[in-house]
Amino acid sequence: MALRRCWRLAGVAPRLLWNSTVLPGASVPGRSSASNLINSHHGGKTTELQLRRFTSAPPSTGVSYEQMKQLLAGRKAVVVDVREPWELREYGFIPGSINVPLGQVNTALQLGPEEFIEKYGGEMPQQTDNIVFTCLAGVRSKAALNTAASLGYKDVQHYPGGWQDWVKNEQQN
Repeated sequence: MALRRCWRLAGVAPRLLWNSTVLPGASVPGRSSASNLINSHHGGKTTELQLRRFTSAPPSTGVSYEQMKQLLAGRKAVVVDVREPWELREYGFIPGSINVPLGQVNTALQLGPEEFIEKYGGEMPQQTDNIVFTCLAGVRSKAALNTAASLGYKDVQHYPGGWQDWVKNEQQN
């Protein structure tokens, strides 16, 4: 009997979704907006449903070169470079950054402060610290940001331009 009820309910959800249309100007579900409005028609009545997309990452996460320079100068952020150590040796690194390879970010952010200092040579970021992740071109730093956010770090950002943008801007100055 319970199975029969489940099968009856299984037919309702697809019909509700099938009869829904997106309002003009509303974003499509799955896009980057935080909330979407859907106009639903049922028996001549129009109802408005609000759908929310949940994410652990903060809404604005990108840092420009100028912002990065200010954060470093004022020591207002912990900058974590998630490239591999050989990349830093071969190409260079942003002065003041701590190297924690992407594959180690999850476990590194769960270490004790003394262990972190011993292994990575810098102060372990606290969950309330402003942390900026960087890499070569912004892909790995975004993944590190998502990892940190999932671990409860609140003020996390990344430098989308990464090392490539840093070098380009530094050469111009």
